[in-house]
Amino acid sequence: MKITEIRTYMQRVDDRPRVLVAIRTDAGITGWGETYAHGPERAVAPILDYFATHLLGEDPRRVTFLHEKLMHVARFPPGALGLAAFSAVDHALWDIAAKALGVPVYQMLGGHMRDRVRVYCTAIGAPDNGVEVLSDLHAEFGFTAFKLSPYRKHPFEHRWGEVCEATADYFRQLREGLPAHFEIAFDAHSVLMEGIDAVRLARAIEPYDPFFLEEPLRPEHMPAWTQMKAKLNIPLATGEALYNRHQFLALLNAGGADIVQPDIAVVGGLTEMRRIAEVADAHSVPVAPHNPMGPLATAHNVHFSAACTNFKILEYKVHRDVPWIADPYVPVDGYLELRPDRPGWGVEIIEEALQTDEYSHWSRPLMRKPDGATSYA
Repeated sequence: MKITEIRTYMQRVDDRPRVLVAIRTDAGITGWGETYAHGPERAVAPILDYFATHLLGEDPRRVTFLHEKLMHVARFPPGALGLAAFSAVDHALWDIAAKALGVPVYQMLGGHMRDRVRVYCTAIGAPDNGVEVLSDLHAEFGFTAFKLSPYRKHPFEHRWGEVCEATADYFRQLREGLPAHFEIAFDAHSVLMEGIDAVRLARAIEPYDPFFLEEPLRPEHMPAWTQMKAKLNIPLATGEALYNRHQFLALLNAGGADIVQPDIAVVGGLTEMRRIAEVADAHSVPVAPHNPMGPLATAHNVHFSAACTNFKILEYKVHRDVPWIADPYVPVDGYLELRPDRPGWGVEIIEEALQTDEYSHWSRPLMRKPDGATSYA
């Protein structure tokens, strides 16, 4: 079997841009992958056009070989956009290899550790009617775990103590109005610059038992995470902005996280994701994959999660308008069911819908400080 074509499709999920990659073979098998949406999505196609010459004519079932070949050809670390493109290629190759054998991808990873994959609902914000919103999501999908924003007040327009108090009061109201077994996490989104602010926020919400506090700081300086985690009594999570097993090894050796959150569409695909999980497992740290993307990326994550020994929970974003997939994984009782009778990723891509470029431009928002400076948001 040989690779004959690599093609990208500019698409959308709801109002957000998504890029799909198809790899076709002379055996009539097509594999599919979804890239991460960093922002400049139209840059992904030329990246893949450049590297395609190193893939055409190769056997797509040699997944690890081709993953390493791309990394070696790049020579220098590919960075966010390069790894997003490589991730989609990696996933398309896994899809082909599994379809060629007539098995789900997770079967090629040693089989499934679990019969279904627990998910938490993300991209909710911090709505005024939080009890109602979370209750409705539970009624529709069975979610018992959710991730919210900790910023009921603008973090730069109020005294930090006020921000922490408002978040704690909001969390208290959620606890009083929702079933006791619901898990509620908070994503600080790297907005903070000072570890002490993260500690104060964590201590404010600690009495109400948060599921975890995610990424209050940028993750690059590992000692800051060591110091921060040592002062917390709630689980600390990070990983979406780390790109390979070496960075996760540094984080874990520094004792910087209780939960790691690599993104399968960021780190180079399932091949690297499994290596990161093994590193975390050796440190007795669970993996909760970052996954705010489309339904194909969710399919990639389902198979990884099914086979991962130290899997904890998967992020899941509810989508209402996806024109290009026939049968996305949708939660039932807060879980995604495996599809043992479906080879590859277990989903059907509607190729006719891909013939129209439905790219939807999106720019990442920024927070502004009172002095005019910008911040992560």
